[in-house]
Amino acid sequence: MADINNKIIPHFDKYPLISQKLADYILFKQALEFVNRKEHLTPEGLQEIVNLKASMNRGLSETLTAVFPNTEPVPRPQVEFKGIQDPDWLAGFTSAEGCLAIKICKSASLGRDASLRGFAGGDAKTNTGFNVCLVFLITQHSRDEVLMRSLVEYLNCGNCIKHTTRDSIEFIVTRFSDIETKVISFFYRHPIVGVKSLDFNDFCKVANIMKDGGHLTKEGLEQIREIKEGMNSGRK
Repeated sequence: MADINNKIIPHFDKYPLISQKLADYILFKQALEFVNRKEHLTPEGLQEIVNLKASMNRGLSETLTAVFPNTEPVPRPQVEFKGIQDPDWLAGFTSAEGCLAIKICKSASLGRDASLRGFAGGDAKTNTGFNVCLVFLITQHSRDEVLMRSLVEYLNCGNCIKHTTRDSIEFIVTRFSDIETKVISFFYRHPIVGVKSLDFNDFCKVANIMKDGGHLTKEGLEQIREIKEGMNSGRK
């Protein structure tokens, strides 16, 4: 608890969140105040905390809803997106939420892939019967639609896809020229950190193979497959 009060809270007060997660942070701080006053030890105080939790993230689980049937969710704070002020914010956001991936599929199936339709533009086609496409993707809850759409203008590339059934929105870049000159160049200047930096390194290796036309050969395609298999969830 001391670390939360003395380190976590001061950090995010000094460096505010800019997504809708800021609303969750505000509610989190309110709940923390109840705990600091020991009010969570009373039935009334505990219910107040549950009321706050009901408005955070995705709300209460079915179990908590059953245990606290009198819960009244508090109004969720309104957060106005004021733009990305620091490019390193996007590097950190990508380190946590972004995805750097390689798509390899049969030539005839590229147009049927809803995540790539209209974006690849045919600039990553091979002569081996397969297409190779680099994908930069960030997915968020649809409440952050304004933030996600701002990335198109901020990076001057990509597009957004809204998924109403999943209540989410994706920012996606697949055009190779944009990946090379905008996405990769941006993260060279503002590095991704953590294990995702290893995925970025592999992502760049594949980009270099494609830049030299290696993806048009069977040998290059196999090299890309090998790199792909060791990225993201395949990394050991």
